[in-house]
Amino acid sequence: MKAFRMEAPGHAAIVQIPDLSAPNPGEVLLRVNMVGFCGTDLTTFRGGNAMVRYPRILGHEVAATVFEDGLDLAPGTPVTLSPYTACGLCASCLRNRPNACVSNQTMGVQRDGAMTEFISIPRDRLYPAPTLSLHQLCLVEPLTVGAHATARGRVSPPDTVAVFGCGGIGLGAIAAASFRGATTIAIDMDDRKLEVARKAGAHHLINTASQDLHATLQHLTNGRGPDVCIEAIGLPQTFRAAVEEVAFTGRVVYIGYAKQPVEYETRLFVQKELDILGSRNALHDDFLAVIAMLEAGHFPVAEAISATVPLADAASTLAQWSDNPAAFTKILVNLEA
Repeated sequence: MKAFRMEAPGHAAIVQIPDLSAPNPGEVLLRVNMVGFCGTDLTTFRGGNAMVRYPRILGHEVAATVFEDGLDLAPGTPVTLSPYTACGLCASCLRNRPNACVSNQTMGVQRDGAMTEFISIPRDRLYPAPTLSLHQLCLVEPLTVGAHATARGRVSPPDTVAVFGCGGIGLGAIAAASFRGATTIAIDMDDRKLEVARKAGAHHLINTASQDLHATLQHLTNGRGPDVCIEAIGLPQTFRAAVEEVAFTGRVVYIGYAKQPVEYETRLFVQKELDILGSRNALHDDFLAVIAMLEAGHFPVAEAISATVPLADAASTLAQWSDNPAAFTKILVNLEA
């Protein structure tokens, strides 16, 4: 069967791999219909992902259908999946937080992914969603990352939530916070992304290229600052801004990785008595919450997807994305086209 594989940095190709004749024990055989590219795939293409060993089949944002009787799932059932593993033995797993498993292996990163014609997946990693389209199913996993951040931040209706970054992960946090009933503020430097954020549920937009961040946040929050700041960019300046701008006794949730060391005015941690939280991957409840959000029509699917391409064009589109990152938001690959 065909698979889309990174052979080496900058070199992706469609290759032939052995067919799957039957699911593994306790697993379900799926026909893969569509897979999304994510930022991790772009980093892998550029050779900057230290967790990847080449060659590597990409793909963990998946829309698929059950190919044959799959335990309790009938053939043809549309599903998406959780791409993570959990050891069940580490401190995270023992605290029922397997999303942060010390031995996690994400599909398409530490192990081969879903850009193949068929895959075999454990039943407990599958999420049937018969009312969602293939495009919506591909968006479930990336949206869960932002949704998990809102859960970590204990977002509730009285809160005002500021989200730094309106890429795919930031949009997920904005949509999830809005779906929880909070007032949301989207922060970015790209007006196009900010308009998509508005459609995802942002009540206020701040373009830091033309607006003063501190003054605008103070105005929007009656001088208090946001109750929750979610950082979804990964820059030292936004890491600091989240702590500086959040309200006293507020919560700061970090999703992005800062690639350089970050210097803080640490007195703010104490004076404001802040909760500083990390957020990694997603849990079972996050998948259910995002599916419910998509079923309710609470996300601008068409606006969030910049291209849907056939498998034959996946390598060239990935290269175009690498050359011009600003030209793309979400790219989906149709394995049936």
